[in-house]
Amino acid sequence: MTTPTAHAFSPGGMIVREMEPLNLEMPFGSLDGFITPVELFFVRSHFAIPDIDMKTWRLKIEGEVETPFELTYDELREMEPHTIPVTLECAGNGRAFLTPQAKGAQWERGAVSNAEWTGVRLADVLRLAGVKASASEAIFEGADEGEIKEPPGPAGKIHYTRSMPLKKAKDDVLLAFKMNGEELTPAHGAPLRVIVPGWYGMASVKWLTRIIASDKPFNGYYQTIDYAYWERGTSAPTLIPITEMQVKAQIARPGFADAVRAGEMYQVTGAAWTTEAEITKVEISTDGGATWDDARLLREPVRNAWRLWEYDWQVPFKPGKATLMARATDSEGRTQPAKRDDDRGSYIVNHCLPIEVNVR
Repeated sequence: MTTPTAHAFSPGGMIVREMEPLNLEMPFGSLDGFITPVELFFVRSHFAIPDIDMKTWRLKIEGEVETPFELTYDELREMEPHTIPVTLECAGNGRAFLTPQAKGAQWERGAVSNAEWTGVRLADVLRLAGVKASASEAIFEGADEGEIKEPPGPAGKIHYTRSMPLKKAKDDVLLAFKMNGEELTPAHGAPLRVIVPGWYGMASVKWLTRIIASDKPFNGYYQTIDYAYWERGTSAPTLIPITEMQVKAQIARPGFADAVRAGEMYQVTGAAWTTEAEITKVEISTDGGATWDDARLLREPVRNAWRLWEYDWQVPFKPGKATLMARATDSEGRTQPAKRDDDRGSYIVNHCLPIEVNVR
């Protein structure tokens, strides 16, 4: 495991991973509530933030539908609104701790945040179009575009595009225009973004302009070459698109190399999340995984949103080093793994992360 590096901070206190395209990490040690303020919600961009003219912006619905049509922003806002809390985690969150160093933005713990999203149900929009029985997938295209810098990739500019099975699209997916009760900011996908509960953030396409119902699997760049992992079966390993978030608990405080006073009672805090289930247990180890104790779960569980927890730690009286770890279990019986699955490449980093602190 690699150790954290020195950070560059934006004026708002976010950790700068890249300025062009804009990639900002939430300082996870600042976690202090169920809802992440907009100004601290992590930002993930693949290309430059598009400049969108609201007078001409339209959401196009096409493909395997009975009635292809377009919606203006005002028409969308006239539809029945829904608000849901959803945790989004970048599929590369924790990549900075992989050894050897993996390619991609060097996210540590803060490419994850939780917000209340307001918008219209994707199912309601698809219903207006009359999706044909032949359709099996929904494809989402954003206004952001650019060139793929490293091979393999197509020549020229492409839009950021992802897909999902139509069953998921008709279930709980939201087309959001508000975040924490405020209009979406450009960095977070204004005027409209997809919110996919329980899936890693790459599925929640920002700056949405087009939805295509398809009768064929979508094999675009961000579906198959990037944001995919190897799955082993009876035949050779196969690349599978990344979808559902894996069960995970993260320690917010203390942070790496923090100093804690010998003999004091220290409140360890953090959050845990999973997909299509509830967090039912978080355990804490203060001796590098040799023994585990239950943490206190806070608030009632909310499906597809993180659950905060805390643990009262009796710090050793003898100065030295202590290694803290957290692991989560959900209502489906899934428990956070102790070791990394190398077939996941630089993504899905959900193994227990050791945090070494100084006892003084």
